Amino acid sequence: MSIFFQPSHPSHSVSRRLGLLGIGSAIAALVSGCSGAQILDRLVAHDTYHGPTGVPYGPDPRHLLDVYQPATGMFPGGAPVVLFFYGGNWTRGERADYRFVGEALAANGIIAVVADYRLSPQVHYDGLLGDCALALQWTLSHAASLGGDPARVMVMGHSAGAYNAAMLALDPRWLLPLGLAPKRLAGWIGLAGPYDFLPIGDPEVQVAFGWPQTPANSQPLFYASAKAPRTLLLAARNDTVVDEQRNTVGLANRLRAAGTEVDVRIFDNIGHVTTVAALARPLDWLAPVLSTVVAFVRGEPLPKVG
Repeated sequence: MSIFFQPSHPSHSVSRRLGLLGIGSAIAALVSGCSGAQILDRLVAHDTYHGPTGVPYGPDPRHLLDVYQPATGMFPGGAPVVLFFYGGNWTRGERADYRFVGEALAANGIIAVVADYRLSPQVHYDGLLGDCALALQWTLSHAASLGGDPARVMVMGHSAGAYNAAMLALDPRWLLPLGLAPKRLAGWIGLAGPYDFLPIGDPEVQVAFGWPQTPANSQPLFYASAKAPRTLLLAARNDTVVDEQRNTVGLANRLRAAGTEVDVRIFDNIGHVTTVAALARPLDWLAPVLSTVVAFVRGEPLPKVG
């Protein structure tokens, strides 16, 4: 899988264009299951953050996370904290390949936590959601010691990871065994997420969700209510993987009807992969994904689309 990115201004230098092409190809590779980490490491800054890596949050070898703390230091009252879950059809993914997400957030004064979780077929969706809940428990417990504000913790995810984030934020079953509830979250962010995808046609997803015995309450849309945390939903109008009208717009409409505060942005000129690619600071010209996420996390007015 490869993606060609056209620079938005002809004045970009040749090296700049090559760098953008490199990082774009790397992100396309990592989302399709290949490793783009080495290319990303060369193109994304290393001096904007610090923090521990490979931190255990549970007993399984996949229960590891990396922390990205802003290099600017401590913030009065603590910095906002975002726990990020990557996509990959619930069957693939490595936290190290998403350093560009952690770097982008840390460079904007946000503590980022990027967590691995068990994947299908080792576990079904209920098992991996249990892992994500454990990662959130760790994040809430350690937010203050990391320099963050425990009252300003959010979950965010892309694609399958957005599903994970949605279920933690909307369905109380996953946090309840840990003595937690969705109301502990200051908000949640979904990028190009599948929130309403029954019946299941993809063979990998069928395994992850035990199709055709998949219950209706496996869908985030099932849990739209007034109890949901503040919500930001981002998607691409040209997404050929996840239908943004059925999923993003559909969930937003259901949440709004229930009385939940929801912000929605549908971006032109990007697709499913580039929705998360635009979080990388060298690619912020693709679409205002990063600036929208940062504003939402900070509680600031969101930039306008278009």
